[in-house]
This record gives sequence, structure tokens and C-alpha cells, in this order.
Amino acid sequence: MTKKKSEFSPDQFVVYPAHGVGKIVSVETQEVAGFELEMFVIAFEKDKMTLRVPTHKASDVGMRALATPDVVNHALKTLKGKAKVKKAMWSRRAQEYEQKINSGDLIAIAEVVRDLHRQDDQREQSYSERQLYEAALERLTREFAAVAGDDGNAAAAQIGSVLVGRAA
Repeated sequence: MTKKKSEFSPDQFVVYPAHGVGKIVSVETQEVAGFELEMFVIAFEKDKMTLRVPTHKASDVGMRALATPDVVNHALKTLKGKAKVKKAMWSRRAQEYEQKINSGDLIAIAEVVRDLHRQDDQREQSYSERQLYEAALERLTREFAAVAGDDGNAAAAQIGSVLVGRAA
């Protein structure tokens, strides 16, 4: 059996769809059900969580490298756009937003932030709307920060200014 070279390596930041940005801390071999399995050990510092992903399944589960600066710019353009609020029932919309957040797709996450962002003069958000908005904003901020190589404050400020500055 030939080993294919993995596209991921230790000390690399990656995006895991259901958890956002994490860092591969090591690659280790574990015995599972009598088989030797090579695993990526991924640390999600903000969540104080460690995840082990079989190296041969990493791409199948949607794990990906950080977005390129081009994708970040596209996400910023998406944030500047006009919010698209569908007329569907809230439960259906909430489900769609949840799927977009957990897709790990930076553009889809930016769409959720754009659609759920409220200016001060707009109607109040429900608890569940605010939860989804904050989850999407957190994911977006973490990936922007990881791409820029900063602590997140600059990314949060950049996203905030785009949202506030967009046409109301």
C-alpha cells in the first residue's frame, strides 16, 4: 500500500467544518479495532478542545487549509452586500443558517453574518437569531485572524467596520 502525501502538516492552521479554525499539533498513530490508524491531532484553543481525525479521511470530512487572501476579500465583499432575508418560517431559515455555519465555507458564513447583522436602529434580534449571528461572526473572525496572522482584534475591527459602513 502506498502512502499518499497528505496536504496537511503539523503546525498548520486548518478549518474543520463543525468546529472552525484549529491547529494541527501532531500526527500520531493509534490502534483502533486492531488496525493502525494515522491521525491528525488538531487543537482548538478557543474551545479548549482536541480532535483526532484519521489522515486518510481529512479531506472527506471537509477539513481544509485556511482561506486564501482572495477568498477573504470575497467574504468581505459578501459582507458589504445587502442582507437577503427570506420569507420562509424562522425554523427553516435557522436550519439553513446552521448548515452554512457548519459547512466551513467562509463565503457561506459571511452570508449568515451579513443576513443576521442588525444596525442599532433595526428591530431587536431573537435569542436564537443572536446565537446564530454570534456563532457565524466568531467563525469568520477566527479565520480572518488566522489568515492575517493576528490575535483577532484587527479581524474583529475590520469585520465590524464593514458591517457598520454598509448601506443600511
